Amino acid sequence: MAAVDIDVPVDAELQLHSQDDLEREAEGFKEQGNAFYSKKDYSKAFNYYTKAIDACPKNASYYGNRAATLMMLCRFREALEDSQQAVRLDDCFMKGHLREGKCHLSLGNAMAASRCFQKVLEMEPSNREAQQENKNAETLLEFERLADFGFEKRDFRKVVYCMDRALALASACHRFKILKAECLALLGRYPEAQSVASDILRMDSTNADALYVRGLCLYYEDCIDKAVQFFVQALRMAPDHEKARLACRNAKALKAKKEEGNLTFKNNNYDAAYQLYTEALGIDPNNIKTNAKLYCNRATAGVKLRKLNQAIDDCTSAIKLDDSYIKAYLRRAQCYMDTEQYEEAVRDYEKVYQTEKTADHKHLLKTAKLELKKSKRKDYYKVLGVGKNATEDEIKKAYRKRALMHHPDRHSSATPEVQKEEEKKFKEVGEAFTILSDPKKKVRYDNGHDLADDGSFDGGDFDANNIFRAFFGGHSGGFTFDSSADSGPGNFFFQFG
Repeated sequence: MAAVDIDVPVDAELQLHSQDDLEREAEGFKEQGNAFYSKKDYSKAFNYYTKAIDACPKNASYYGNRAATLMMLCRFREALEDSQQAVRLDDCFMKGHLREGKCHLSLGNAMAASRCFQKVLEMEPSNREAQQENKNAETLLEFERLADFGFEKRDFRKVVYCMDRALALASACHRFKILKAECLALLGRYPEAQSVASDILRMDSTNADALYVRGLCLYYEDCIDKAVQFFVQALRMAPDHEKARLACRNAKALKAKKEEGNLTFKNNNYDAAYQLYTEALGIDPNNIKTNAKLYCNRATAGVKLRKLNQAIDDCTSAIKLDDSYIKAYLRRAQCYMDTEQYEEAVRDYEKVYQTEKTADHKHLLKTAKLELKKSKRKDYYKVLGVGKNATEDEIKKAYRKRALMHHPDRHSSATPEVQKEEEKKFKEVGEAFTILSDPKKKVRYDNGHDLADDGSFDGGDFDANNIFRAFFGGHSGGFTFDSSADSGPGNFFFQFG
């Protein structure tokens, strides 16, 4: 029987030729892509792999090659999509599964990455790359676990450490970067935290987590109005963002309470201001800078209420939160001066002057040092029991009272120890009167001069009895001391002239 020719439709024949041509063209594009890839010109390689895919969209290796190129360009989310498409087209495409796992790992999804690497090991148990990458996935999971535990315990340094190690394996994970940035903010390392958040926002301006961290940094730097703007923007992007909502509420409450305290203080209602600052301090213990200011403000109210020791404690709390807070050092130093703790005052003023060498600070330090020097001498004002602004009459009255109180004759029947102590006090009262009743000596004494050193007063040759006799007798209108037997031992008899 003669052979029968079968007519092939012209359209089908053209279609077969066209498909062959497309495949050959796609292979050509792939080879060009490979050439650029080997030269590390990944952008051009990407373009040619894309042309290959457009010509032949069912070829798994083309997606695999483009995924490899995207990974080199650090475009891991797009690379993940290409890898997943490659293994959908060919479930036995081992490189596709490996690349998918690497993309998951870079994006911080260790569980998904491990599943991909396990798939490769099922096909090739000895695949060393898959074995190593699977270990990396397990390591990443462990760092995540440690970071979660650290955050729960408020060990933010540990979290930063874990996230640095995790990001070495998952460089494209925004979640890890945000957690690190948040902990940096909680540690007061605001510029670093801002930098991380800004990098993310440059890539994704709507990232609610990054907006929250930016706001958190501003909030902790006491830029509360700007912080609220970022929190509100974060809530627009993600209405269920609980951290942003809580931070926004705290920021508004803290600002309102602090301003209420300031206004109340200006209205001279110091008790109420003190209470308002106390309430503000309870709103958010993490806000270091604002709380430092609140402690200092409460110290100011405390000074007005004469709670000087509490004011010192508040200034110390402020300095612990912010050791560069000059106003807190100045306020504490003044409190130390008011409570005559001059060594502590000098220490604080020295810290201030080292930081800000102004004429005012130099004068404050000089004054504190002078008071410290004076405090180490006998305090003749205390000996007489008068203030440093006592008048001449007040000094005379004080001498009269103290001299009679401590005169040896008054204690002649006391024990030898008491007699010795009273004699010492009697002499000190005479010294004090000698200095403070002489205008020139008083001025020199008030200015911190050591009168014994410059010859203005010689305590060794001083006779308190002479001062006593001179004061109580020898002038009209005065009175004399008489300790005769008629008046009894240790008693005083006054005769007015």
